[in-house]
Amino acid sequence: MGFKCGIVGLPNVGKSTLFNALTRTAAAQAANYPFCTIEPNTGDVGVPDERMAKIAAIAGSKEILPTRLTFVDIAGLVRGASKGEGLGNQFLANIRETDAIAHVLRCFEDGDITHVEDKIDPVADAETVDTELMLADLESLEKRIDPLRKKAAAKDKESQEILPVMEAALAILQEGKPTRMLELAPEEDQMLRGLNLLSSKPVLYVCNVNEDNAADGNDFSRAVEKMAAESGCGTVVISAAIEEEIAQMPVEEQGEYLEMNGLEESGLDRLISAGYKLLDLITYFTAGPKETRAWTVTRGTKAPQAAGVIHTDFERGFIRAQTIAYEDYVALGGETAAKEAGKARDEGKEYLVKDGDILLFKFNT
Repeated sequence: MGFKCGIVGLPNVGKSTLFNALTRTAAAQAANYPFCTIEPNTGDVGVPDERMAKIAAIAGSKEILPTRLTFVDIAGLVRGASKGEGLGNQFLANIRETDAIAHVLRCFEDGDITHVEDKIDPVADAETVDTELMLADLESLEKRIDPLRKKAAAKDKESQEILPVMEAALAILQEGKPTRMLELAPEEDQMLRGLNLLSSKPVLYVCNVNEDNAADGNDFSRAVEKMAAESGCGTVVISAAIEEEIAQMPVEEQGEYLEMNGLEESGLDRLISAGYKLLDLITYFTAGPKETRAWTVTRGTKAPQAAGVIHTDFERGFIRAQTIAYEDYVALGGETAAKEAGKARDEGKEYLVKDGDILLFKFNT
């Protein structure tokens, strides 16, 4: 599995154009007026990873199956969305279903494309959307906290455990800060995620610049980077127009086009890399004659849970995992040579999977 990333932002910032380009489809209607996207469009893309081709060549795999990333193009939010403005409730519900938010910000000037606020100010745009998400969370928590306090007073153990987390979330929202800025212990952070708050989701600000600024950004994108650094969010600079061009080109021509624009890799690759870093995800591989396949887990995942990503039976009946580091697999030329060199290890239930591991699970059903 990969992760599900909601593309959000104000109307006319380039969300649907970027979605179309990234998913190599024309599923989302890109138009120069607000709310052209009403129902969320969803598109899956394979996560590019140059390691897979090398593994597949050594393993003699017939197929290469990358892990998947799901993009959800969510209609433009506007001021008042938390109160239902602009079909806000529907849009906010769609955001709740995602793992992370890719917040597209307009960092270009173009008199032919209207702006809902009649000015180009990406930092202010970000604050508008963040405020709506925080207001929605504030309303949600205020409804839930009194009944929870009563249960906690009645010695309900679960309520007593989660109440301090909810109160901390409520307090930081009342200060005008998103709940993702809370500093919590790991078990408390798990409880926070269970509250499914909009403002607790990791945010990646996507600075949509014009073609000329795609390589180095501009003053708008640099202002966003400064804001993101202060709030613990990620940033990536992308030209949706360039990505749209690349999406229509044969693969063999894409590299030259990127080079012409001063870019080493596509916006899709950079967005995925930034998203993986934001969510602290890693990739492990399984390889054999039939296929080489990539699997995504959170850093710190133990071997049985990593096995469960493939099938729940693998986790339930987990015995051990034969583990070969990617560098050893490639340098030595595969599984057999790695075993002979003592580089294929049998790891147990407490093993923390590492990025690039090539795993073979042993299990009982």
